[in-house]
Amino acid sequence: MTQGAGQGPVRTETLRDFRVPPYAQQAPAPNPEEPAARPEPMAPAFHQEPRQEAPVAPEAAVPLAQPPAPGAGAPPADEPSEDYTPTARDLPVINRGDTLRLPTVEPVAPQAPEGPGPLFVVGDVHGYLDELLAALREQGLIDESGNWAAGTARLWFLGDFTDRGPDGIGVIDLVMRLSAEAAAAGGYCKALMGNHELLLIGAKRFADTPVNSGAGTATFQAAWLLNGGQKADMDRLQDVHLQWMSRLDAIEQEDDHLLMHSDTTAYLDYGDSIEAVNDTVHAILTRNDADECWDLFRKFTKRFAFRDESGPQAARELLSAYGGQRVVHGHSPIPYLLGEVGTEDGEEDSRPVVEGPHVYADGLAIAMDGGVTMAGKLLVQQLPLHG
Repeated sequence: MTQGAGQGPVRTETLRDFRVPPYAQQAPAPNPEEPAARPEPMAPAFHQEPRQEAPVAPEAAVPLAQPPAPGAGAPPADEPSEDYTPTARDLPVINRGDTLRLPTVEPVAPQAPEGPGPLFVVGDVHGYLDELLAALREQGLIDESGNWAAGTARLWFLGDFTDRGPDGIGVIDLVMRLSAEAAAAGGYCKALMGNHELLLIGAKRFADTPVNSGAGTATFQAAWLLNGGQKADMDRLQDVHLQWMSRLDAIEQEDDHLLMHSDTTAYLDYGDSIEAVNDTVHAILTRNDADECWDLFRKFTKRFAFRDESGPQAARELLSAYGGQRVVHGHSPIPYLLGEVGTEDGEEDSRPVVEGPHVYADGLAIAMDGGVTMAGKLLVQQLPLHG
């Protein structure tokens, strides 16, 4: 499985400078023309006075580097920060005649907790970085500084990080950083491919190149703008973001939950197994063909496969092909699934009321898009969910 969830290098702050002290440096070769220094006489062992060591002032703690601002991009892997001090794992052994030797005690390795940590999923974010940070803090997944605080927990984002909201690139930067921090803590933070990732990739790669949309000529650039593309995101989009998005998987299974972005059966068009689907999607993006990428984007925009009377059967079809007991998806806002939408003027009393995920299709599907773009709620939910 290829997982592009920002698995970058993890820096470890170092509090001490372990350079070899002066007394451990190699002594210069003796000069044969100079008389050798006479050794000082040693007192008898039975009359040796205890050595009076000068009091040592506590070592001043070197402050750790401040964590990056929430959503801020991590520094490039080949350019360590100024605060980073590499530490050799095997330090030199310094033998001094006046050093008391103690028996070596092997450190006891901490016991890793048995089994994986709790499982969480996140619905569509669409650039709403502040709302995402608040929702992750509420679940105890990050601390007040925006750093990973959930140990071995497992966190899955269901796609659609950008467009419509104010800071899509900030959202991607945050997810990439949390991926590294979670891995260092024994957990993980991963992400799936959404249709808006495909749209942003296409807008950057193909711009105004005409594609066959099935209903005439279209372009990724026009479709991206029509679907909430933000100029600020495009201006800040870097190769590292494009590479990360291009490597995301389309579908995964976790604890009997079949995780995907779109509530559609179109995944079946790309393979009869999870691995086959993901490999096919990655191959399409690698070939870099505008029409082929457009067809993939178009199929990933389909929705409502589990909403009507045929919904349970559609869910069973996916579960039978790929495994799992429930489909968990984003893409279609819960207010749309329930027939509840807010007004264009955004009046408070007309906003959709979303308290949590929507369980439907005879309990076989869970919708996670709380409609944050329409003043709904950005959902972060621990699974399993009963209902």
